[in-house]
Amino acid sequence: MPALVTAARQSPDEEHFLEYIKDQATEILGKCSQESSRQSAQSVLDMLSYEKKSVFELSKSKKIYIETFTLLWEYLKGTLPYEEASDLIEDLFHILSIMYGCRQSCKYTIGTLHRHMKRWPSGLDREIRDRREENKKRVIELLIDKIDKKFSPGSRYFYPDGYTREEKRELTNHWWNDFRFHLIMAIKSPSELNLFLCESLSTKSMRILNKARNKGIPFFVTPYYISLLNTDQKGFDDIAIRSYVLYSESLVETYGNIRAWEKEDIVEEGVPNAAGWLLPGGQNIHRRYPEVAIMIPDTRGRSCGGLCASCQRMYDFQSERLNFDLDSLKPKESWDAKLPKLMEYFEKDSQIRDILITGGDALMTRNKPLSKILDAVAEMAVRKRESNKKRAPGEKYAEIQRVRLGSRLPAYLPFRIEDELIEILSTFREKGLRAGIKQFVIQTHFQSPLELTPEAKKAIKMLLSAGWRITNQLVFNVAASRRGHTARLRQVLNSLGVVTYYTFSVKGFKENHSLFAPASRSMQEKIEEKSLSRLNDGQKRHFFEIINTGEDIYYKIKHFMKENELLFLPTDRNVLNLPAIGKSMTFNLAGITGKGERILRFDHDKTRIHSPVIDNMGEVFIIENRSVASYLRELEGMGEKISDYSSIWGYTSGETEPQNEIFDYPPFDELVTKEMTNIQF
Repeated sequence: MPALVTAARQSPDEEHFLEYIKDQATEILGKCSQESSRQSAQSVLDMLSYEKKSVFELSKSKKIYIETFTLLWEYLKGTLPYEEASDLIEDLFHILSIMYGCRQSCKYTIGTLHRHMKRWPSGLDREIRDRREENKKRVIELLIDKIDKKFSPGSRYFYPDGYTREEKRELTNHWWNDFRFHLIMAIKSPSELNLFLCESLSTKSMRILNKARNKGIPFFVTPYYISLLNTDQKGFDDIAIRSYVLYSESLVETYGNIRAWEKEDIVEEGVPNAAGWLLPGGQNIHRRYPEVAIMIPDTRGRSCGGLCASCQRMYDFQSERLNFDLDSLKPKESWDAKLPKLMEYFEKDSQIRDILITGGDALMTRNKPLSKILDAVAEMAVRKRESNKKRAPGEKYAEIQRVRLGSRLPAYLPFRIEDELIEILSTFREKGLRAGIKQFVIQTHFQSPLELTPEAKKAIKMLLSAGWRITNQLVFNVAASRRGHTARLRQVLNSLGVVTYYTFSVKGFKENHSLFAPASRSMQEKIEEKSLSRLNDGQKRHFFEIINTGEDIYYKIKHFMKENELLFLPTDRNVLNLPAIGKSMTFNLAGITGKGERILRFDHDKTRIHSPVIDNMGEVFIIENRSVASYLRELEGMGEKISDYSSIWGYTSGETEPQNEIFDYPPFDELVTKEMTNIQF
C-alpha cells in the first residue's frame, strides 16, 4: 500500500491523514463489489467516527481516548517505533489489506473442518480409555499412601489393621466409585498436585502455583479428574482441561483485586442492582433479565467439584462466599427459615418464570437439602398458579415454566449422579408437571471431548432417564478455541443426547489474559465452522419434536444425526456476558489501543427481553483483554498453524444469533402483565 505510506508522510497533520483514509474507505464502499473489502471499509469508517474521542469503557469503569489512525500516522511518519505498537500496526495492516483487496480470502470447507476435528480425541476412544486406566492405577497407589499417612479409624475411609497392599488396592478401587471419596481425597496443594502428576510440572508452573497458594487461591482437584490428565509428553493433547487445573500468572497477580465482571452480581438489600432489580439481602438471588433469576443456596452448593481457572465467579471465591471448606458451608441462618423468604420473592414477582439453581454447583448440595429446595420450588409454583386465578386477563403473573440445575459435576465428578439423586429428580419432575412446570434442565459444562468419559456417559444417561434435558455451556478459552475443537465437542455431546446452549467468550479482565480468545475468533468459529452443519427448516421442525417429547433423547438424537448426515447440532449461541446486564455478540470495531487490543462497541441482544435499565445506558464499550496478534502467538505456542486462522482479522463486527427454538419458553395460555415488580431505576 505505497499510496497510503505516501499520504501519511505528506500529510502536515493527522487531520489530513484521517481525511485521506475516510475518502479511501468511502470510495471503496461506494464502488467495490467485493464483500470483504466493503465490510473492511465500513469498519474503517466506524473506527474513524470514534477517532480522537473519549468513551466510557464499562468493564474498567473509566474513560478511554481512542486514537487508532493517529497512531498509524505517527508510525508511518517514523515518529512511533514499531516495537511500541507492533500489534496495533499488524491489526491495521490486515484490515486495510482486506479493504484494498490485497488479500485473497480462503474459503473454509467441510473437508478442512473434518481434518481439524479429527485432531481431537474423546474420552470414549479406546486409546484414551486405556491410558486413563493406567493413570487410575497410578493414582490409586498414591491414594493408598495418602490414606496410610493421614487417615485413622475415625474416618469414613481407612484400612483395617493387617490389610495387605493388594487388599488396600481392592478396597480403594471400590471407593473410587463413591463421589464422597473423591471430595475427601481431593488434591489441595501444589506439591501434592505435582506428585499426582508424576512430578511433570515445570519449575515455572510450580512457582506460579506456590505463589497462588500463598495468595489464598484455593486448590481442589479430585483424583478422578487428575486421572484424566496426560503426564506423558508424547500422549494426547490435554491443554483444554489442564488449563482448568493450572493457574496462570495473570490470575495469581490479580487475585485479591478481582472485581465482579457482571456488575448486576453486586447485591445490596434495599438498593437496586446494576440491572435495576431489588433483591433479598445476602447473595442467594442474582438477576439481570426479567424472566429468569439465579438462586444460589446456602448449602454445599456454594462449593464445586474443582476450581476452574476461568471461573466467572472467581470474585466470589476471592471474597470466600464460595469455597471448598465443605463443613463451613452450613447455613448461618436456618435454611428452613431462609428458604421460604426466597420462594416468596419468586412467587410475588410478575415476570420470573425460569429459576436457575446454581452456585458453586447445584449438585454439590446434599440430597436431603436439594430435595427440600426442589419441593419448595414446586410448592411455590403451585401457589403462584393459584394466585393467578384471582387476577384478570392482562394482569396475570408469569408462572414458573422452567427449572434448571447448573452443575459441572458430570465432568468433574460423574459418580455424584447416583440412584438416590435420580429418584429426587424424577420425583420433582412429577410434582413440577402437576405445578405447571414444563421444562426441566441440567445445565452442565463440558469443556473438551476428553471430559466425555465412560463414567460421564453413564451419568448423562442416568440424568436423561429422569426426564431432564441436558444442555451444555462451553467457555471459549484459547485451548478450546482451536480449529475444530468446539465442533468436535458438539459432536460427542450430541452423540450422548446433550444439546449445546452457549459458547461463552472468556470475560476480559486481567486475570483471564492468557485464556482470552477475542470476539473475532468467536465470529470466525460461528461463521466458518459451526455453519457447516446448519439444519434446514424441515430438520429444525423434526428436531424440535424430538426434544419436546423428552423420551429416549439419547437414541433419538443419535438416529436423527445419522439419518440427516449431520456432523453435529449447532444449537448453541456464541456470546459474551457483558458487564452490562446481558449476553451479546452484537458489536462493531470502534478502535484499537496502542497495544493492539480491539475496542468493541456492543449492543444488547435484541432477540430477548431486558430490564428497562438498558434504555438509559447508552453505548457499551469494552476493551478486549489481548490483541488478536497476541492470541495468535498463544495458539502458535500450542502448536497451531497460524495460517489456519488467517481470516480472523476480517471479523470486525458481529451479530448475536437468534436463540434456537428448542430453548424457547413454552407458550403461556394467559396474557401476562407488562408490569414489572421488584424493580427500581
